[in-house]
Amino acid sequence: MLNEVNESYTMAEAIQEAQRCLHCKVPQCKKGCPIGNDIPDWIHELKKGNLGNAISIIRAKSNLPAVCGRVCGHEKQCEGSCVLGKKGEAVHIGKLERFIADFDSENGLTHEDIAEKTRGKVAVIGAGPSGITVAGDLSRMGFAVEVFEMEQQCGGMLRYGIPEYRLPKEVVAREIRHIEKMGVIIHRGYHIGVDTTIDDLFAQGFDAIFIGTGTSKPKSLEIPIWQNGKQREDLKCADLKRIRFATHFLRRIELISEGFMARNEIPVDEGAKVWIIGCGNTAMDASRSALRIGASKVDVIYHKGIDTMSALMAEYDDAVKEGVNFNWWSSIKEIHVDDSLDIKEIVLETREPDKEPVVQTLPADNIIMAIGATPHTKIVRTTSGLENDEHKYLITRDVPYGMTTRKGVFAGGDVVGRQATVVHAMQDAKKVAEGIAQYVDAVKLMQAINLTD
Repeated sequence: MLNEVNESYTMAEAIQEAQRCLHCKVPQCKKGCPIGNDIPDWIHELKKGNLGNAISIIRAKSNLPAVCGRVCGHEKQCEGSCVLGKKGEAVHIGKLERFIADFDSENGLTHEDIAEKTRGKVAVIGAGPSGITVAGDLSRMGFAVEVFEMEQQCGGMLRYGIPEYRLPKEVVAREIRHIEKMGVIIHRGYHIGVDTTIDDLFAQGFDAIFIGTGTSKPKSLEIPIWQNGKQREDLKCADLKRIRFATHFLRRIELISEGFMARNEIPVDEGAKVWIIGCGNTAMDASRSALRIGASKVDVIYHKGIDTMSALMAEYDDAVKEGVNFNWWSSIKEIHVDDSLDIKEIVLETREPDKEPVVQTLPADNIIMAIGATPHTKIVRTTSGLENDEHKYLITRDVPYGMTTRKGVFAGGDVVGRQATVVHAMQDAKKVAEGIAQYVDAVKLMQAINLTD
């Protein structure tokens, strides 16, 4: 259950793969990377065996190279844009990035110079991909940065949302340690909106605050529940212990692996028949994880066809190889429960285009919903001047980029509705970091002018 499924390159294999790169004058791979990673340049250094130079080039753009090398959507981004892929097989850029990052961490190859922290003081709320990126970029710019993370472990969805077999948690921990070595201070187990407020942070002397708390409130579907041949109007899906959200399910698996919870605290028994609603990468992770903890049969339900799923094709292929079944153009119309409110059956309707609907009653033990999430609102409720939209996402503006309706408070990533992959969250966060730097510089300039008047 915990072993990483994809093996890394050896040194010889990595250099051999790097030698396939054409080092194009107009690199399409770089255009395909959301953060504009200088891919041909670091691959060229790898070709020559200069791994120190290679990781330095990568870290100039990315604070999470070992993570991105494993979980980025390479097939839709850098590798999908590689010219070699048009005629044959693209360079395996993700696997090369992973190799370089792992080699650097395992061998202590490089050490970043710590910039003098004289430019300003910034608080970052949340240590997920967005928060880590903002913290790392601002620290390199000369800002004193403190991160406030509500969990005892950092990483956000990297730690609690992506399974160990795809992203080992030690890899996430390594990236966090690198950020701390750059001078970033991290406060763990510190819940803004509960333990303290944004106003309190400003009172402590922070010049700006970044909110990168993600979307931790899962979306749900309301499906009619039937018991003994009658619909129970008084029952909701949330009332059934064997219906769970994918993010909560994956988080519990991680807590069990860390020894913080017992196996019986996941209501998925050995031999269970599990149905997953949704077809994104989280659904793929949940389906494969369910098999790993002993489910006998796992089915994914998606209301459209395979061409519209948001999951990467590579993740889908791996799920199929492991035995996950897929039900396209399908949805659950009824859930049948017994007297103990345990799920016994579902009524599945399949509506393929230009075909008659097919309705089946099928055995089921568990349902896991993987249909997205929205932000919690504790910070908004405890902060004057901070506004969100009708979907609970924080409202931000373009100049300075990422600033909310509260002066000096910025936000980015999932919490503002730009839900995407890890690297897209990083892309947005890098723009917000620039916006924060511009804002703090402007405020300090105005203060200096006022002092001289």
